[in-house]
Amino acid sequence: MADNKIFLPESEIPTHWYNVVADMPNPPSPVLGPDGNPVTPEALSAIFPPAIIEQEVSAERWIEIPEPVREAYKMWRPSPLIRARRLEEALGTPAKIYYKNEGVSPAGSHKPNSAVPQAYYNKQAGITRLATETGAGQWGSSLALAGQMFGLEVVVYMVKISYQQKPFRRSMMETWGAKVLASPTDQTESGRAILAKDPESNGSLGAAISEAVEDAASRADTNYALGSVLNHVLLHQTVIGLEAKKQFEIAGDYPDFIYAPCGGGSNFGGVTFPFLADKAAGKDIRMVAVEPTSCPTLTRGHYAYDFGDVAGLTPMTKMYTLGHDFMPPGIHAGGLRYHGDSALVSQLYDEGLVEAQAVAQLATFEAGVTFAKAEGIIPAPESCHAIAACIAQAQACKESGEEKTLFFNLSGHGHFDMAAYDRYFAGELTDFDYPEEDIEKALNNLPKVG
Repeated sequence: MADNKIFLPESEIPTHWYNVVADMPNPPSPVLGPDGNPVTPEALSAIFPPAIIEQEVSAERWIEIPEPVREAYKMWRPSPLIRARRLEEALGTPAKIYYKNEGVSPAGSHKPNSAVPQAYYNKQAGITRLATETGAGQWGSSLALAGQMFGLEVVVYMVKISYQQKPFRRSMMETWGAKVLASPTDQTESGRAILAKDPESNGSLGAAISEAVEDAASRADTNYALGSVLNHVLLHQTVIGLEAKKQFEIAGDYPDFIYAPCGGGSNFGGVTFPFLADKAAGKDIRMVAVEPTSCPTLTRGHYAYDFGDVAGLTPMTKMYTLGHDFMPPGIHAGGLRYHGDSALVSQLYDEGLVEAQAVAQLATFEAGVTFAKAEGIIPAPESCHAIAACIAQAQACKESGEEKTLFFNLSGHGHFDMAAYDRYFAGELTDFDYPEEDIEKALNNLPKVG
C-alpha cells in the first residue's frame, strides 16, 4: 500500500531561509519614503529591530535560522506533504494532487513561520511590546502565540468585519495573552479619521496596518510586526517550499503546477520561491497565485508605487495595487482582503515568472466542501481559493487525459470559519466582482512618484 503522507524528521527542518532576491532576473525596485527617495535602513529602525531590517534589504541567497527559532518550529514542523488520493478518485482525474498541510501549527495556519522569528528578533533587541494587524485572525493568533513564547506583550488591530465574523479567532488571541481591538478604532488618529468618513466602516487590512504602525511609532517599548507583504516575511515562509522540495524527492515526483492563495503574498511566496530557481534553470513548472474576484489585486490592479496602508504612514513600494484607500467587501476570506501585494511577488508576476487568477467566492466554498468530503480536512476560506484552482486544473487534466502533478498549499484549517460555511449552506453568500469604476476611483489617489 502506497503512503499518502510524506514526513520529514525534525532534523530536516531547514537550517536556512531562502532569499529569492538573490536569483531574481532584475533587482527589486527600491522602497521609497514620502520624499520619493529610497528609504534607508535607519528610517525603518523606529518600528523594526535590526535583524529584521537586515533581512528586509538583504540580497544574500541563504539566511541562517537561529537555533531558538528552529527549536520553536519543532512544535509543528516539518509539516506533512499529503497525496490527495481520495480527492483524485472523487474527481476521476488522472492528475496527481499533493498538498502541504500548514494547518497543523498550533495557530492552525502557516503564519507562525514568520511570527516566531519576528518575536525572537524583537526580544533580542530589547523590545517588550508588539503591535500588529490581522484580517481573518490567523496572523494575529500566530503573533499572540509567538509573543507568549518569548514573553512579549501583543496588541492586535483586527479588521472589524473579521472581528465580528470570527469571534473564536479573537478568543484564541486572548487565550495567548494578546489584546484585540476592532479596527478602525477610536484610539489612533488614523482610526478616528476613517470613522469620521464612515462610522460604519467594515475596516480593511490597510486601515488596521495604519493603526498598528501608528501605535508602534508612538511608543519606545513597541515595534511593529507584519504578517505578509514585506520581504522578510516571505523569507521566513520559505520553510514551506524548502521542506516540500525534499518531500517531493522522497515521493519521486515533482509538481507541474503549484497553487497558493494570495492576499499579501506570504503563503504564495513561501511555497513557490524555493521552486523558482528550478524554473530559472529550465524546469517546466507553473506557479499560480489565486485571489478573490472581489479583491483582484494582481489580475485587475495596477503595477505602481503605493502605500501599504490607508493613512499613508508606511513607505511606498512598487506593487500591484487597487489603491491604498480601497475598501474591499466583507468576504469571508479575510486574509485576502488587501489592496496591494508583496513587491517581490508583484515584480515576478510583472516579469511573467509567476501567474495569477481570480476565483469567485461561491466557487471557493464549493471547492472547499468537495475537498473536505474527500480528504476529511475542512479548509480555511483562504485555502479554498487554491483548492478551487487546483480542482479546475485537475478537471482539465481529466478532459485532456494528461497525468500532471498538481500541488497546492493548504494554508490553514477552517475550524474557526464554520459560520462562513453555515452561510454558504444557507445560500446567503454571493459572488462579488469589484466594479471597474470603483477600482479606477481608488487608483486615482495613488501617490505621485518621479
